[in-house]
Amino acid sequence: MPDSYQRIRLLKDCPCGSGRNYGECCHPYHKGKAYPETAEQLMRSRYCAYFFRLTDYLVSTHHPDTRDKNLRDKLEEEIYDLNWVGLRIINSSKGQADDKTGKVEFSAGYFYLNEKLDLHEKSRFRRFKGKWKYLDAKG
Repeated sequence: MPDSYQRIRLLKDCPCGSGRNYGECCHPYHKGKAYPETAEQLMRSRYCAYFFRLTDYLVSTHHPDTRDKNLRDKLEEEIYDLNWVGLRIINSSKGQADDKTGKVEFSAGYFYLNEKLDLHEKSRFRRFKGKWKYLDAKG
């Protein structure tokens, strides 16, 4: 029987909704074996990190210009209160391999205290030292 790490890696569908296997989709980003080439890939990998509660990845992919110094503590306080259940990309602009900035509009469903809620956000992304980082939700 595979251990929990192997079970996660072998998920048929990545929680980000790409339609790809987790081991071939967001897992390499989460393990530092690859880095997203587009803002949308980073958005999907960050959603997936919330799904799996990977606070280190969420902190490391947040742009330092807008990263709260207490981000890790805040995430660790709240991350177990939410259960994410689906991501839908609505729109994206720029954010391709040759761009320096990008925007991704999305909707993500989650449960909080047994209530189904929806987060709708227009996220902005900007490169930092050549890598895509989440900037803010002011898109």
